[in-house]
Amino acid sequence: MPFDVRDFPEAPPEVRAADWRNRRLVAGWLFAICGMILIMFALGAATRLSGSGLSIMEWAPVHGVLPPLTEREWERLFALYRDIPQYALLNAGMDMDGFRRIFWLEWIHRLWGRLIGVAILLPLAWFWLRGRIERRMARKLVAILVLLGLQGAVGWFMVASGFAPEATKVSPYRLVAHLGLAFLLFGMVFWTALTVLRPVGRLTAVPVALTRLAWLSVGLAVFTMLAGGFVAGLGAGRDYNTFPLMDGELVPAGYARLTPFWLNLTENVAAVQFHHRLLATATLLAALASWAVAARRGLPQPVCRLFAAFAGLVAAQYAVGIATLLSVVAMDLAILHQVTAVLVLGMALLALHALRPPPSART
Repeated sequence: MPFDVRDFPEAPPEVRAADWRNRRLVAGWLFAICGMILIMFALGAATRLSGSGLSIMEWAPVHGVLPPLTEREWERLFALYRDIPQYALLNAGMDMDGFRRIFWLEWIHRLWGRLIGVAILLPLAWFWLRGRIERRMARKLVAILVLLGLQGAVGWFMVASGFAPEATKVSPYRLVAHLGLAFLLFGMVFWTALTVLRPVGRLTAVPVALTRLAWLSVGLAVFTMLAGGFVAGLGAGRDYNTFPLMDGELVPAGYARLTPFWLNLTENVAAVQFHHRLLATATLLAALASWAVAARRGLPQPVCRLFAAFAGLVAAQYAVGIATLLSVVAMDLAILHQVTAVLVLGMALLALHALRPPPSART
């Protein structure tokens, strides 16, 4: 449903035809940023799964843009890596070629994050100086840039946890914080792009049940993704590799083995994987219910198709998750599972955005 200002006679002057070309340009830029963030999710998953995330021991936002250019610099960085527990406990005996392999993946991961920052900052400055963005929109875009900087800092905070004595991987809590901020960043950029492209809602009579189901679906999807972060952080996907039962039980025997009980929510492999499964199933049921309500209430076909696509994507993600589990976390499936989670979030936001009423229908 392309935006047309003639559909919105009540729209304020700044969103009418004279401004439309700028809006399409800004929206296209923001959607491109979303694409870059999606690639970043894939790189982050590959970095984590390959154990490459701890291969760079320094946080060098400026000169870290350049890779090692001399053999002496390679030796220095390799010596730093040999001092951390991951090398001694997991990679003892690794040679320089092995180190280079894990180094390059982490370096590309960090470089891509810097490129996202440049891709936000430079066009933002150009749009602002040329007067092509409204003041209220500029504030949102600056907030996105600040959030990206925070994400970089939290990323280093996460990596630093892997240098602790006897640590071979990063803290699951910091990993989930890093992952959650990444989802928030994608969501903010995507929602802003949608609002730039379609500043005014159209639906005048949205069933309350559909609105509630849509928000429930989004909330469950987000909690499922964060629970997946703890699964990844604990390496929980490499246990209980059967479905739908876990070691022949619906609720695994070790579900509540930790005390106090709340520790099981984030530190018990059995409980963390069980909750991820449970939340994923609830998300799928809520998405299917949203689709059913949208189809039965006679909403416009484009809106019904959005909810059908959302339910279909959640079902596909559910299937990929099962395949990842049964494969004992095959890298290609695990990366696909993380990338599809971002697509699920994007489709959920697209469906929610389509439900917005026009200003005259808001109370």
